Amino acid sequence: MTEGTNLLVETLLGEGRREPDRAAVRWGDDVWTFGSLDALSARLARVLVADFSVASGDRVAVRVPTRPEVLALNVACARVGALYVPLNPAYTDPEVHGLLDDASPVILVGEGPRGRREPVVGLDELLERARTRPDRFEDRAGDEDTPAAILFTSGTTGRPKGAVLSQGNLVFGCTTLNRVWGIGRDDVLVHPLPLFHVHGLFVAAYCALAAGATMRLLPSFEVGAVLDALAEGTVMMGVPTHYTRLLADERLTAESVRGVRLFVSGSAPMRVSTHEAFTARTGHRILERYGTTETGMIASNPLDGERRVGTVGPALPGVEVRLAGTPPGRVEVRGPNVLSGYWNRPDQPARGPDGFFDTGDLGRLDADGYLEIVGRAKDLVITGGLNVYPKQVEQAIDALDGVEESAVVGLTDRDFGEVVVAVVVTRPGAELTADGIRAALREVLAPYKIPKRVVLAGALARNAMGKVEKARLRRALEEGTGPVG
Repeated sequence: MTEGTNLLVETLLGEGRREPDRAAVRWGDDVWTFGSLDALSARLARVLVADFSVASGDRVAVRVPTRPEVLALNVACARVGALYVPLNPAYTDPEVHGLLDDASPVILVGEGPRGRREPVVGLDELLERARTRPDRFEDRAGDEDTPAAILFTSGTTGRPKGAVLSQGNLVFGCTTLNRVWGIGRDDVLVHPLPLFHVHGLFVAAYCALAAGATMRLLPSFEVGAVLDALAEGTVMMGVPTHYTRLLADERLTAESVRGVRLFVSGSAPMRVSTHEAFTARTGHRILERYGTTETGMIASNPLDGERRVGTVGPALPGVEVRLAGTPPGRVEVRGPNVLSGYWNRPDQPARGPDGFFDTGDLGRLDADGYLEIVGRAKDLVITGGLNVYPKQVEQAIDALDGVEESAVVGLTDRDFGEVVVAVVVTRPGAELTADGIRAALREVLAPYKIPKRVVLAGALARNAMGKVEKARLRRALEEGTGPVG
């Protein structure tokens, strides 16, 4: 690939280059301007090429905690034409081994397991090498079809697959979201999300950079730090767990978030009670949206107009959504946001012959095009030949007084094929019993939907983005080790 216009780099740095002294990232007391982010990305690109022979199409794996330099490194990879491969720092060495074997990166930035063939370089060492390099770089050309990143699926149900996202996928995502959410250069984004995930990097950070907005980047979610940031923020993107934790703090008031115009939630479904409590406390209606690793964002409740609780809104402009089968059907999507394929999986096409991608989610579409996600197809419980959708049972359990949250799974059974089992987290002081929960559910659910077994637990197992790991819960229940958080 030769030097030339790079679609992704122009999108992420173009707005900031018009006013390089504007604040791009606030990190503690430090301020990173768009100019300093641009310059560091150029120096890092030089290091990748000169010191590690990174070329267009090579993979650069990154396994480091959140910090502003990660954003510069991500842009540097785009400038070189390399595929950025973010890895969760919490992964164990055996997990990382498998992902690295699959991606075959030229270099791993951050901590790595022993015995790897590729060089493992700490981010601080990479930054030290870059310190004296020129802050200009001739970007490699890139267009809509140029591969830009490999994101591994969560792997909660099996071996993770690497979704290959193109520059076109990523640019369509952030520019479309900026239009529909009205994100502009005057916004201040409160950003407590990790940078190894679609939500934190390709949605939150990319939207802010592409708009020329300022992001208040936080190393992790901590209630006090988030509340302090919200005092000067205009937009927050988070996961449902973030909002429940904010609600648990009496410092969250309408006054404390008076400057915020938009709260966005995604990565996991939000309970109706959380929506209602947040609106009652702050006056704000949380905007819930929906996407996947392979597609970025698919649908969103509107900025202006009705935000329907329990739905993720209509499809984004330019994106088509359909249901396969009788509702609730499998959610399929087609558009510029959909990946072209999986890394090293030629036998597993990502899209059907007509270009639609099967998300694996079950959903319903109402007359206005609002999408409701019922659950994962793989989580559907078929007991005695009857379909049970876990979300319906979970909603009934969560509505009971004293219940904090719940997760419903199916376990193999000799007579019924599968039986419904519920793991329930109760609120402190609640005097709930398994039998009492089952009795209460008989008032609102058909008999075949009543959990045959209710397990009271202290917490639900979740991944880094707040999604309940049902495969892990199911395994613990089957093995008798008990669900763990």
